[in-house]
Amino acid sequence: MSADVVKKLRDGIRDVPDFPKKGITFKDITPILKDGDLFRASIGLFLEQCRGKQIDKIVGIDARGFLFGSAVAYALGIGFVPLRKKGRLPYKTESAKYSLEYGEAEMELHIDAIVRGEQVVLIDDLLATGGTSASAAALIKKVGGDLVAAIFLIELEFLNGREKLKPTEIISFLKY
Repeated sequence: MSADVVKKLRDGIRDVPDFPKKGITFKDITPILKDGDLFRASIGLFLEQCRGKQIDKIVGIDARGFLFGSAVAYALGIGFVPLRKKGRLPYKTESAKYSLEYGEAEMELHIDAIVRGEQVVLIDDLLATGGTSASAAALIKKVGGDLVAAIFLIELEFLNGREKLKPTEIISFLKY
């Protein structure tokens, strides 16, 4: 992983104070997404971590995980699976509830999205407290997938979210 690329991506993150509520500094990735070179560089980092692994599917968490995950799946020539908020998928689903700082939510995955034994990588933009990602990991396993790694653009290390994903390999590029 190139230190120069990581620095450029870090410089592309915009801090938004008091969003979504007072006291939280939101790490805004939209400046990276709107810049073709930065977006390509971020996808390159994800691809670098996926190459050499036996992967059958990429699972992206609603919604920013879709942006990175689908591009990575396309580049690797493998399937992409959207993990959506409850009520957004049209077919039969499995679901998992998780806690947020401000309440509880639920996500779903189509029951046939992953074939038992498939090797899966989970991709999202941010690892914070780990609740969403841990629920995603549990859901992947519930439908029979083997979670090879969880990869994030950003990790808020002070929130210790990676503890909830153990023993899964966790990779993050920008750590705060």
